Amino acid sequence: MAAINYDKMSVKELSDIIARAQKALNAAKERERSEIKQKITTLAETAGFSVGELFGQRGRGKSVTVKYMNPDNRAETWTGRGRKPNWLVAKLSKGAKITDFAV
Repeated sequence: MAAINYDKMSVKELSDIIARAQKALNAAKERERSEIKQKITTLAETAGFSVGELFGQRGRGKSVTVKYMNPDNRAETWTGRGRKPNWLVAKLSKGAKITDFAV
């Protein structure tokens, strides 16, 4: 791989490289996090437990049912409480209807 001479790059070029690297870093972190969560879940289920049994349930009360889901990324959901998530706001601004994302 050829060496990159950062000293001769413009501010814009350097900013673009940093932005792309940060995006790649965030994606790698999320990928690793997802893989670890899956390994823990599989290990717990193999032993006959749920993750909730081993580590306790998250939250303070009863869980809230998901009402809306991003069709492009099914991991992104919204219960209808609090602020609308960015993915939903973006799709609504493009003319979609909230009912399009109902579960």
